[in-house]
Amino acid sequence: MEMPEMRRGMGWMALMPILAGFFVMGFSDIIGTVMNQVKPECGLSDTQAGFLPSMIFIWFFLVSIPAGILCGRIGRKNTVLASLGVTVFAMFLALAGGPGRVWVYFVSFALLGIGNTVIQAALPALMSNVVPQDQLTSRISLGQFVKAVCAALTPVFVYLTAKAMGNWKLLFPLYGTITLVAAAWLWRTPVRREEPAAGGVTFGSCLAQLGSPYILAMTLGVFFSVGADVGFGYTVPDYLRDMKVDADVAGMGPTVYFIAKTAGAFIGAILFAKAAPAKCFPWTVLLAVAGTAAMFFARTPALLLACVFAASLGLANTFGMAMGLAINRVPEKTNEISSLMVMAIVGGAVVTPVLGWMQERSGVNGLTWVLLACEAYLLGLGIFAAVQKKGTLK
Repeated sequence: MEMPEMRRGMGWMALMPILAGFFVMGFSDIIGTVMNQVKPECGLSDTQAGFLPSMIFIWFFLVSIPAGILCGRIGRKNTVLASLGVTVFAMFLALAGGPGRVWVYFVSFALLGIGNTVIQAALPALMSNVVPQDQLTSRISLGQFVKAVCAALTPVFVYLTAKAMGNWKLLFPLYGTITLVAAAWLWRTPVRREEPAAGGVTFGSCLAQLGSPYILAMTLGVFFSVGADVGFGYTVPDYLRDMKVDADVAGMGPTVYFIAKTAGAFIGAILFAKAAPAKCFPWTVLLAVAGTAAMFFARTPALLLACVFAASLGLANTFGMAMGLAINRVPEKTNEISSLMVMAIVGGAVVTPVLGWMQERSGVNGLTWVLLACEAYLLGLGIFAAVQKKGTLK
């Protein structure tokens, strides 16, 4: 007898192009590295540069629910394909940015934000079409691993294009081409179509999910998880420059963070296939808090990067755990909950200006206090998730 997971449109053959989509999803994580190139190129202040990521992340607040509605109308797969098309255009438009044309960066990152919002709302929901429910958190962590690979490679690609090819902006057509390949792969792959939700997805049905204390808590968890994640990309180069490290080397600092994030997501994909994610949640965040707090006492680049590595390991799966736990709590509302989770990614837009403001007033230590504030909520959320019993606080 044919196993259910091997039916047409399910299993690893359907999952692989979805994982390729997670690599494209990782383009939102390039903003910390790219910002460190755009800021000196266009003469932006710390506060002005802090608003550049907002061009990506503000759309997570504005477009996520319409993305969920679009999933309900044209299907999750078609919604992902539409988002990939917008991302391709954004990548090639960014080539025209430069001194005197900083507005091009803002427009291209806004389009990247729109495309990334739609794909982040639709892709985890599409993944639920092809994997068993009890494996969803594990597979989302696997997707986050692929996404983290993209983020880990970006500073390396920026460095190589800047040094070897003389133009760091060649990163954009490279990623635009990768997006085209991912779109073609998904388009050609059969993926099981989800059953239409009764009554469809609406603004009201999405926002109504926030009436659940559990879903509200997990939505805020995504907000602070993304805020801390983007914050580290912003913070590490400035910490290294404060230690008088060469600017090019300091720009590679986020690579350490993303390598640890990649390793953490891979470990999570294996761990959550066997262990309950809710029970693991507080322990992983505790590691992040310890690593971040230790940054106050780091006096050498090596020690600072060790602290960052530990913090990244702890944060690597917080997004996936929050989303997976929320979807599994109310699986019949997957489109609505995915939209809410993605709306909460606006945390990246809120936290980065706060980081710039704190840096101008308190120096690099002010950056660490902001990161710890985000992690404090996640630690409380982890404890909350660990003590919940299935069926309570819906």
